[in-house]
Amino acid sequence: MMRIWYGLCELLQMPWLEMDFMKHALLAVLLMGPLFGILSTMVVTGKMSFFSDALGHSGFTGIAVGVLCGSVFPVRWAVGFAVFFAVLFSFVKRRSGHATETVIGVFSSTAVALGIFIATMNGSSFTKFNRYLIGDILSVTPGELGLLALVLAVVAVLWCFLSNRLVLTAIHPQLASSRGIPVGTYELIFTVLIAVVVTLSMSWVGLMVINSLLVLPAAAARNIAKDLRQYHLVSVLGALGAGILGLVTSYYLGSSTGAVISLYLALWFAVTLCLRKRG
Repeated sequence: MMRIWYGLCELLQMPWLEMDFMKHALLAVLLMGPLFGILSTMVVTGKMSFFSDALGHSGFTGIAVGVLCGSVFPVRWAVGFAVFFAVLFSFVKRRSGHATETVIGVFSSTAVALGIFIATMNGSSFTKFNRYLIGDILSVTPGELGLLALVLAVVAVLWCFLSNRLVLTAIHPQLASSRGIPVGTYELIFTVLIAVVVTLSMSWVGLMVINSLLVLPAAAARNIAKDLRQYHLVSVLGALGAGILGLVTSYYLGSSTGAVISLYLALWFAVTLCLRKRG
């Protein structure tokens, strides 16, 4: 499969695609764009923008635990810890009766404190975790691309069959429950998907900006979309466009790809906001 991708990149004849690591990075962007675009619509619709940020913090804690245990692939620990975090969050949210923002605040602050505590134990240097804070999409490997493609396929299948129920659950959980939809189950599915995507992408786009990739695409789409189908489509296209532009720009400027993508998304949001006011 990678040989086919290399061949397609050669046909483009772009100077910045001459190196294999740039081919890998472009494919990562093309896979992450639809992922973030789709999930962004659920994050914004369900008013869960701070939840994705909290999951990033929990993923960082998982990485710190993995490093402490001597793991060669600490991202696996991050995924496992974030999924556990998401399941526990759903359980506490249903049982505690507190507002969603309150529960998110409790989990986010706890995850940050625990991650920093573990990362700095015994006077350890924090610098080895910088790549997870800033991100480096040029380090993505073919194996990680395969895993990312698998996650995208799972999300796409679930979205085709469950999108209407997921949207109704996010907008009006009481109405969804009255129609026989297991709200708790669908909320759990959504939170687990977010946990997996955030932790897998954290080392490529950076913990500091990953939340913007889960908020800005749908926020911009909401400014100009006239119906639900347009809302999803504009969100995905916006994430894809910003991803490609961000990768090319960061290559020539030598800057963080994740940060540049976020800035393009912020610019896209500003443009759509102006279009909305004119409309």
